[in-house]
Amino acid sequence: MFGSLNKTKLIKNDLKGIAKLMYQDVSDDTWDQENLTKRNLDFTIESIRYIDAYTKRLSTTQMGRELLKNHFDNFVVRIGAYIGEVIKRNINQDYKWYEYSVYHFSSALDEVNRGIKTETVLYSKKRDRVIMPLTVVAQHLEGNPAHTDFLEYVEETIKQNS
Repeated sequence: MFGSLNKTKLIKNDLKGIAKLMYQDVSDDTWDQENLTKRNLDFTIESIRYIDAYTKRLSTTQMGRELLKNHFDNFVVRIGAYIGEVIKRNINQDYKWYEYSVYHFSSALDEVNRGIKTETVLYSKKRDRVIMPLTVVAQHLEGNPAHTDFLEYVEETIKQNS
C-alpha cells in the first residue's frame, strides 16, 4: 500500500530562465555589454558563436580566469543552460530539463559518471535519450573539451538527435 510512496519520480528543473541570464545579467565589461545582448543571444545555432567568443575570453584573460576560479559552477549552469536551450529548440522533440533523477529511468546513463547526480540534463522520455550540456561546458571550461568549440557540439548534437 505504501510502496508507491518510495518510488523515484522524474524531477523537472527547467533551466530556460537561467539561460536568459546570459543576456539579462551581464557584467560591466564593454565587450559583454555589446555582445551578450538579447538580440545576439536569440537561441539560434548562430548565437553559439557569441558563447564561444565569451568562453574564450573567460579562459584567456586574467579577469576571466579569476571569475571562473571563483564562480565556476555559476558559469557552467548559465552557459550550459543557454546551450541546452538552443539544442532543445532546434531538435524540436520532446526533450525537457530534468534533474539527474533521470538516472533511475534511463539506461542511457548507465556508463556515465554517477558523481554528478545533482546535474540537470535534457531528457526525451519517448526516445530514452539524454543530452548533458552542463557536463560538456564543465569539461570545456576545465580545459578538457570533447569538441573544438560549442558550435561544433551544438550542431553535432542537433544532427544526432533530430
